[in-house]
Amino acid sequence: MAKERPDAVIVQPSLGAKRPAELALTYRMPAVSVVREFVDEGGLMTYGVAAAVVYRGVAVFVDKILKGAKPADLPVEQPTKFELVINMKTANALGVTIPPAFLARADEVIE
Repeated sequence: MAKERPDAVIVQPSLGAKRPAELALTYRMPAVSVVREFVDEGGLMTYGVAAAVVYRGVAVFVDKILKGAKPADLPVEQPTKFELVINMKTANALGVTIPPAFLARADEVIE
């Protein structure tokens, strides 16, 4: 990252959250991910499925299976709720301006 100096990076969820967020801040690189914890660790923003909604859906499937439903007979469901979370502390540290209209669309803004 120091050598190539990309304008921004997308952090893959398999990399975790803490170390990539630290590196992005160290190299003053705007970084986004789909993992909510990434923004909590200092990443600029996340946009991904609302984990709490997904987990509740999993509980419904587990309940059906425990009551005798065959997993192969249960429908495949797509996520329908997504969350945009912006870390303004990080934006300010990086000198990144987030347009007010974009901030207004965020589900959560970390001050």
